[in-house]
Amino acid sequence: MNPGDPARAAEFAWRDAAISHVKNGIYGEMWVAAMLAAAFVCDDIPTIIRAGLAQVPAQSRLTANVTRILDLRAADASYEDAVADLRTRWDETKAHDWCHTISNAEIVAIALLWGEYDFEKTICRSVMPGFDTDCNGATSGSVLGTLLGADRLPAKWIAPLRDTLLTGVAGFHKVSITQMAQETVALIASTRVAAK
Repeated sequence: MNPGDPARAAEFAWRDAAISHVKNGIYGEMWVAAMLAAAFVCDDIPTIIRAGLAQVPAQSRLTANVTRILDLRAADASYEDAVADLRTRWDETKAHDWCHTISNAEIVAIALLWGEYDFEKTICRSVMPGFDTDCNGATSGSVLGTLLGADRLPAKWIAPLRDTLLTGVAGFHKVSITQMAQETVALIASTRVAAK
């Protein structure tokens, strides 16, 4: 809803997340929303990750842990080293660790930073460490997919969907992905006009 406007995207995310989450749970949604907004206008993954972090408290654990991943990448650590580092701090067998916002934000950052701008490699590298695999694959895929654009997404990942989205949202149980994209663009245009 806010292409190119990470601050507004984070504010929208805060409104949604504050209903059911606290602290880093809220910050995680704000981080992802801001990254998605930045990915529309930026093609540098570290810059996109930092644009997301700029919208959450600098002193938060989320910021510290994602910055740790950025630092590992800047130090030329391997993907395997980054995942091993994550595993020294998080234990997937613990009920809280596997679904915690911070552990999974680290995995998303790892996948984006070591995915080499390759859609398949990025989503696979977000799932391979384990933890909250469906969310991590969807999150890293959405950020890189936004950066790449629909025309550059591999057909083997898109064609099986047959332009169909099945949801649990009332009134939208089975919809066309293209139609949802068109409706989203229309909403973006209408909210921009209303904001003026």
